[in-house]
Amino acid sequence: MAAHFFTLSIITLSLFVVASSGELESELVADLLTLQSESKSGVIHLDDRTVSKFLTSPRTPRPYSFLIFFDAANFHDKPELRLRELRREFEIVASSFITNHNSSNTKLFFGDIEFRESQSSFQLFGVNSLPHVRLVGPTAKSLKDDSDVMDQGDFSRLAESMAEFVESRTKLTVGPIHRPPVLSKMQLGLITALLLLCLPLVAKRIFAGETLLHDPKIWLSGAVFVYFFSVSGAMHNIIRKMPMFLVDRNDPNKLVFFYQGSGMQLGAEGFAVGFLYTVVGLLLAVVTHVLVYVKDATAKRLAMLFTLLVSFWAVKKVILLDNWKTGYGIHGFWPSSWN
Repeated sequence: MAAHFFTLSIITLSLFVVASSGELESELVADLLTLQSESKSGVIHLDDRTVSKFLTSPRTPRPYSFLIFFDAANFHDKPELRLRELRREFEIVASSFITNHNSSNTKLFFGDIEFRESQSSFQLFGVNSLPHVRLVGPTAKSLKDDSDVMDQGDFSRLAESMAEFVESRTKLTVGPIHRPPVLSKMQLGLITALLLLCLPLVAKRIFAGETLLHDPKIWLSGAVFVYFFSVSGAMHNIIRKMPMFLVDRNDPNKLVFFYQGSGMQLGAEGFAVGFLYTVVGLLLAVVTHVLVYVKDATAKRLAMLFTLLVSFWAVKKVILLDNWKTGYGIHGFWPSSWN
């Protein structure tokens, strides 16, 4: 009889513990859903208290995973870290995930931690560099050792890379990324109305040949711009989102405009080289299209001499910069018969 009573007590106690644990988990999920709904993007702002409440205090396995973006507001002005841009992309992933799952998913939540507010949490996760994104799974006991860190090299594709990281570490599907439109419906409506109002005037000028497209100077300026855009590496800077300059690590008050190394080119560096190439191109155009109409032989000789000197100086600067960046030199070779 005593044995049956003891067994019944153990079963009752176990059921009570399971029920209490289930109620606690339900309360945590409900609190997270409330915080998520209060956030415009769905990203829950975490601090030391909420990290303890939702991650360290609950027993494992927790009924949810957490993707966390570690931020530092005082580093937002450092273009090489791209924290503002990555934070926006993180919010896009969060809002897309919530939208694709009709706000009913309780398996994955998105959060951010700010350094000045939660230095203890940064130490708890072992975060010592930014940008930093970490996924805390349901079974992670140690936030530093048991969670998954997103490789910084994967940030190149921004929101898409973060979505792939989530899908590769969990059994969840993020779904399509929903980016906000460049123009709102009201802005599109205003632009359409203005175009309709201007259409008769524009049509009249086109038929009369009085538009900017009929001005040769516009086409000349456009050709020079395209040439400069091509030789300055501007497309590379746009695709790779390269900053114009960097802050010197040894001296924060000093700016770095030229980066030594073949794997990286700053925006200012490309513009400097593009300017030199454009100067040479414009001088060549003047010689072939303008100088031929000058009748004064002395003026022609002086202009040719000036063009040669400036072009030689510009090309020499480009060669010296290439040698400084890559270590490769350009050598001239005389014909063997001249030796």
